[in-house]
Amino acid sequence: MTSISRWSVSALVAGCTVLSGCAHVNPQPDYHRVAEYVKEATNLDSELPADEAFVSRRIDDALLDGLSVDEAVQLCVINNPTLRAEYALVGIARADVVQSGLFSNPTLAFSAQFPEGGGRSNIQASLAQNIVDLWQIPVRKRAAERSLEEAILRLARSAAQLFVDTKVAYFAAVAADEGYTIARENQEIAQRLLDAALARQRAGVVSELDVNLNRQTVLSAQLEVRQARLGAAAARRRLGVLLGLALPMEELSLVTPLPGVPQVALTPEELLDIAREHRLDLRAARMSAEAAAARIETEIRKVFPDITIGPLLERNERRALPGRNLLADTARSSIANGALSAPEIQSRAQRDQERRQEIDAIFGPAFSLTLPIFDQNQAQIARARFAYEQSSRQVDALERGIFQEIRESLDQARTAAEILDFYQGSLLPQARTNLELSRASYEKGATSILLVLDAQRSLLTARRAAVTARQTAATSLAELERVTAQPLAALPDISVPTTQPATQPAAR
Repeated sequence: MTSISRWSVSALVAGCTVLSGCAHVNPQPDYHRVAEYVKEATNLDSELPADEAFVSRRIDDALLDGLSVDEAVQLCVINNPTLRAEYALVGIARADVVQSGLFSNPTLAFSAQFPEGGGRSNIQASLAQNIVDLWQIPVRKRAAERSLEEAILRLARSAAQLFVDTKVAYFAAVAADEGYTIARENQEIAQRLLDAALARQRAGVVSELDVNLNRQTVLSAQLEVRQARLGAAAARRRLGVLLGLALPMEELSLVTPLPGVPQVALTPEELLDIAREHRLDLRAARMSAEAAAARIETEIRKVFPDITIGPLLERNERRALPGRNLLADTARSSIANGALSAPEIQSRAQRDQERRQEIDAIFGPAFSLTLPIFDQNQAQIARARFAYEQSSRQVDALERGIFQEIRESLDQARTAAEILDFYQGSLLPQARTNLELSRASYEKGATSILLVLDAQRSLLTARRAAVTARQTAATSLAELERVTAQPLAALPDISVPTTQPATQPAAR
């Protein structure tokens, strides 16, 4: 009996050791899958979480000769601190998957009870294992794997979203730089007009009123330069936050100009089909619904929360026998027999036979079951069903929202193309012509300074609006990438003409 007990305990301990040895959390394959999803959505080769030395070298290489938009999106993926922190969520989900596949630990019980008068103690020992894991682990692991897939997709979606946000912030900074350049050029024009008015005043051609109007224009232009500089600096700092850079962004040169007029021939239905296939957040929502469905089955299988089996060993106690007094035993035996008699003495064989007839230890299987009489896990089953219903409705709501996002982005892209074409083809050339004609007429004394100032304000407004239109066009292209989860190169019937020369702002 004792050998059987030792064998059972040794086998169970060995099995637990083997199972626990397989429990190793390695999220590196999951990080590779994140990189694959990011490449699918952005056509960007994203590195796994890297050490600080590698990231520092990549930053130095990217900033060496000015920062392009492609280098910016590369940096944001490897250096954005918020995105790097989200990688831990994938590691947590992988740990949950490993945990879901582990058996619960066995329970070892031992007790020793000592007789009052001395002797051999009563020993009880049991080793119990909860076997509900046998039918709970498969469905529990399936739910954890769906949650892991959801975490991977959401991380990849966050990286793709950061990709788009960085593009938008980059072009917003470029547009702000152009606005700053326009404000400085406007100040120079206003100063030249003031100089011309002062020269004509000294010649006695114009009055003090003309000079004061020009001087007020110069002061307003100076104020606009300060405001434009502050706006450009703020836009660059917002870009720096997305890139995770802690350096003066005002000194950084942005070398990629705003893109030209986008031409989009796709219909909303075609874009919706692309989005349904590639949107990572939609796929993550579906995985969340599948995980919720698996949790319903998990809760149903928890109706019997504890069913334990295992070996049980019990050794009975034995009272200690007092020492033998041979003289007293001889006297009692002689009195009983009426003559001198030797006391009764058992042989070793007799003693061994008597011991074999006694029950020394009890060994056998033990079983315990928690009866689901009052608590049948009804509340948790209902809760899991409500969670699944919520997840399913969230998938439906997300699909409907995606359709409206696509229509809005498509409308924005086409409208931005029309507006930008209007500014570049009609409004800006007309405003420049009006300013040149009014200035020439004023220098000849044929018109009032008010006409020149009005033409200058019109040109300034048109140039600013044209920059805003170009920024909107660039944002609309990035939004199309966001709503479809596909790079522009992978979308058919979309063309972007060659970008205009970049305006290089002076270091500030």
